Amino acid sequence: MVSSLLPTRDSQIQFRELLEDLYQGRSLVDFVGGQMIPLNSSDIWVVCRGVVSLSSIQTNGEESLLGFAVPSMPFGLPLTRIESYQAIALSNVGLMRFTLTEIETSPILCSSLWEQLSRRLRQTESILALVSHRRVKERLEQLLLLLAHEMGQSTEDGRGIRLPVKLTHQNLAKTIGTTRVTVTRLMKELRQDEWLTLDPERHITLQKD
Repeated sequence: MVSSLLPTRDSQIQFRELLEDLYQGRSLVDFVGGQMIPLNSSDIWVVCRGVVSLSSIQTNGEESLLGFAVPSMPFGLPLTRIESYQAIALSNVGLMRFTLTEIETSPILCSSLWEQLSRRLRQTESILALVSHRRVKERLEQLLLLLAHEMGQSTEDGRGIRLPVKLTHQNLAKTIGTTRVTVTRLMKELRQDEWLTLDPERHITLQKD
């Protein structure tokens, strides 16, 4: 049920409070939506605000989605073996940067990052599992449910779960292995079924059962 998909925020809140306590005075690095985030071999980023899209570029130039880094999740080159790895801000984001040395010398930080990295692993496995659904509509529904779980926010009236970032039909199509035209058609069907709505800013809201 859609209504059961709002994630438990306790671990995210606790991790954010930990960062604020351990690193008082450290400024966040801000990026605007659509901006490429610089990566190097010795730094790990932690999302404090917003959503980051993680992907790789294939030899034919096509982009393959690897996942979404949401608040409290870490990402960076030290956490991957993919050479064409890239990170792009899906919304305006605020990130905190850590060196490997900082992490290695802080057992508390290392333990907390491991918990959040485990969340990213579960998310990635869920994205990979989407291909098991033969019907494209089911793949789209399962992707939207996953995104609602990872980043969804309850609407003010409590009747839906709103995705805080604007996802294009092309973004969704790449993730589930179909075309933008197909996603546009399926999104129209889901709106007609009152499974989801779009607000004036084109944010997706999944309707609770």
